Amino acid sequence: MTLTSRNGKLYITFYHQSKRYRKSLGLDDTKANRKLAQQKIIPELLFKLNSGEFFENKVPTVSEYAKVSFELHKFERRESTKIDYNISLKKHIEPYFGDKRLDEIKPSDIAIWQNKLLEKLKPRRVRNIRAVLHTIFEDAIKDEIIEKNPISKVKVPKLNKVEVKSFTLEEVKKILNKSEGWLQSFCALGFYTGMRSGELIGLKWEDVDFDKKEIHIRRTIKMGRIEEPKTESSIRTIDIIDPLLPYLKYQFIRTGKYNSYVFLNKNGEHFYDIKRVRNTHWKKLLEKLGMKYRPIYQMRHTFATIMIENGEDILWVSNMLGHTDPSMTLTKYAKYRKREKVKRAQFLL
Repeated sequence: MTLTSRNGKLYITFYHQSKRYRKSLGLDDTKANRKLAQQKIIPELLFKLNSGEFFENKVPTVSEYAKVSFELHKFERRESTKIDYNISLKKHIEPYFGDKRLDEIKPSDIAIWQNKLLEKLKPRRVRNIRAVLHTIFEDAIKDEIIEKNPISKVKVPKLNKVEVKSFTLEEVKKILNKSEGWLQSFCALGFYTGMRSGELIGLKWEDVDFDKKEIHIRRTIKMGRIEEPKTESSIRTIDIIDPLLPYLKYQFIRTGKYNSYVFLNKNGEHFYDIKRVRNTHWKKLLEKLGMKYRPIYQMRHTFATIMIENGEDILWVSNMLGHTDPSMTLTKYAKYRKREKVKRAQFLL
């Protein structure tokens, strides 16, 4: 056994049946602790190694340690995140790695597993699933169960470039003119505010101030879970621009008396998830209008692009969208800023 130091802590390193092991002694690297290790700890470990007692505390499997990892993070994760991570574990990680010990999984195993996922799932989803397994390994490293994270040696899947396919002004007019009832108000709110999908179905009448012409974004709904918006900057106050006002007032006539959510389903409850609106109403509306399908999220992109195209203040647009800072807005939508009146520099020769 070799006594080594790492980050000011003492470790022992040894080989058993051609396999290398390294174990922290949990001691600072001091002269007194080195003496203690040499005279007492190492002899005791050698005895346990020769008797086989050293290996009785076997390395847990992925399924066994996933329970520990999930418990460690239960108070820092949103409820919707917990549900998503649990689905990732049960559906995509445990069927492949569940019974394997943490120290048995090699980078090549990760790469093959990742490739199989990419055959049926989009890169963004694979990255999310991969993040769950990555955290499990990192927690095991902190607990000194394993030394290295095999997933760190496998390249993260490249994301497909998400193209902004905003609606034109003519298409927006067509959608608002041809839609009916609450769906018309829903589309108007999406196009005229740039609110996120979960924020749209999570909006309550108590968040709408007709006198000040403001909307307070305080919650989002995803998979039935009512939560705060995803970032601190997402909790914001946005303006009700004039074209939106009549649509909101019409919707207030429909649901305002319930003093509840702005948009209610046929049972008088808030929508469980934006997918319900998408599959039951949004897709049918676009089909009816002869328009190629685009996600509901493109209403948000449409708001941003139209405002920037028309020279709106980038700070205002950024606040409406709930971006952390205007640079995020510029990075995503800079190509939509009109530049025809910009005077270019001249080379003087």
